[in-house]
Amino acid sequence: MKLRGRSTAVPELVPQLDRIDRAILKQLQHDASISNVSLAARVKLSAPACLRRVERLKEMGLIRGVVALLDPKAVGAGMLVVIGIVLDRSTPEAFADFEKVAQKVSGCMECHVVTGEFDYFMLLRTRDSESFNRLHAEQLLYLPGVRQVRTFMVLKEILSTTEFPL
Repeated sequence: MKLRGRSTAVPELVPQLDRIDRAILKQLQHDASISNVSLAARVKLSAPACLRRVERLKEMGLIRGVVALLDPKAVGAGMLVVIGIVLDRSTPEAFADFEKVAQKVSGCMECHVVTGEFDYFMLLRTRDSESFNRLHAEQLLYLPGVRQVRTFMVLKEILSTTEFPL
């Protein structure tokens, strides 16, 4: 799938991958529930050769796991919230303390150390603004070493994907 404005350039970080490896990864990113026989047919390999390649890709660490992607609305987590966090201090201890607790915040899908105005960005999923307010009052206000929390409620998701360009 080619999207306007998005690069489809192949990163040079994985030069050991050949055309068939890339085809396997593209297929699995799109639908990891595909059977090995179907995958092999799509990439034009025998089933045993395809299975060996998939196992090799796992051993190389290119395939970290296979998961089911759930519909957030269907599981009561339709609201996406982006949160910018600024810590009081920029010390290794302050970062470690925050990171330990941030991993336990309900609905936290991602947490990243960033450069610029904020120290962290968190992506949270919750049911609605009322449940987010409760989460904010019960958990976010008690994160250690936090000087400032800026909350951005997502009004519309334009793009959300788990697929890397290969």
